[in-house]
Amino acid sequence: MSRKKKGTPVHGWVVIDKPQGVTSTRAVAIVKRVFDAQKAGHAGTLDPMATGVLAIALGEATKTVPYAMDAEKSYRFTAAWGEARDSDDAEGAVTATSDIRPDREAIERLLPAFSGMLDQVPPAYSAVKVEGERAYDLARDGEAVSLEPRRVFVRQARLLGLPDGDHAEFEMHCGKGTYVRSWVRDLALALGTLGHVSALRRTRVGAFSVDQAIGLETLEGFMHSPAAFEHLRPISTALDGIPALAVTGPDAVRLRSGNPILIRAAQFARITEAASGNDLQGLTVFCSTGEGEPVALVALQAGELRPFRVFNFGTG
Repeated sequence: MSRKKKGTPVHGWVVIDKPQGVTSTRAVAIVKRVFDAQKAGHAGTLDPMATGVLAIALGEATKTVPYAMDAEKSYRFTAAWGEARDSDDAEGAVTATSDIRPDREAIERLLPAFSGMLDQVPPAYSAVKVEGERAYDLARDGEAVSLEPRRVFVRQARLLGLPDGDHAEFEMHCGKGTYVRSWVRDLALALGTLGHVSALRRTRVGAFSVDQAIGLETLEGFMHSPAAFEHLRPISTALDGIPALAVTGPDAVRLRSGNPILIRAAQFARITEAASGNDLQGLTVFCSTGEGEPVALVALQAGELRPFRVFNFGTG
């Protein structure tokens, strides 16, 4: 006899405006408690010093976390010139200093070289795994951490302003795995100085923006209250850009049982239009009922829709 899960079956996304000084893990625990949810996870860690969008998945929404993590992200941040830090942010220890301060012209001249596809070495204090251990755990234990460069994508980086000679404010739109701390570190070196991130705010994760976010303290005030559910967003929110299809009742039953269904001509035409010329074989499609209840994520293969992630809304 299986044990009953603690909590209640709550399904959807909550967009938090994470305050400074709170870990992402702590924020998830608070949200989970507010909703008395059985399961929770988040779409991309924010460092304790960072603020802004932390998208938290509850229940069956956790099955869509990889799609939110793969989405583009936007940041606003401040670079502090003249000091290198072991964590590449303001929380780390100073490891070296420089008297050089770049001007606006020098910064803007280099920005094109720091956009597009880049080879980037993650910070030593990061969640990257080294032989099964998190890099930040090794760094905190005093071990030398050597990480390999990773290919990342920066769609756009622009200079917002120079509040004083020691700081520069930027905005960046980037892909999965891009570290703002590494970007600032490398930009500073290219400018002939040293630098680290002194302030960082994430303003967007895919379809989740800071305009939709609720403050963590505000949400915590709705503990076990129906008012909290006004901030619960549909599971499908994380699937922005993935073709969607409504399926009939019998087809929904088959998909939820893990069985494929044949794709009809009208459905294929809709997928073709939504896919905008991409290769359709293996294409991921989001299937829901006519009433909008999520059914499954499926792959289009050989004329069939084959489920690989089924949404189960049982009582737990």
